Amino acid sequence: MGKIRMYSTAVCPYCQRAEMLLKSKGVAEIEKIRIDLDPARREEMMEKTGRRTVPQIYIGEVHVGGFDDLAALDRAGRLDPLLRGQG
Repeated sequence: MGKIRMYSTAVCPYCQRAEMLLKSKGVAEIEKIRIDLDPARREEMMEKTGRRTVPQIYIGEVHVGGFDDLAALDRAGRLDPLLRGQG
């Protein structure tokens, strides 16, 4: 399974929903990058993704997007292969 990184904040309900969805898929570890604690990481996230909102999720080197994007991948049947490194 590819490494999962998620830019997030402490009080983001979409971050929590993304984490729940990933854990339901068997993801044991998510590297959380807390942009509310480190403004430089927020700048890094915006530079990498072109987005200002959290969560911003990476599976391996693939930028998935936010929770809505993650859920859409799951509905389309494309999340499981991506998690297995086949995306």
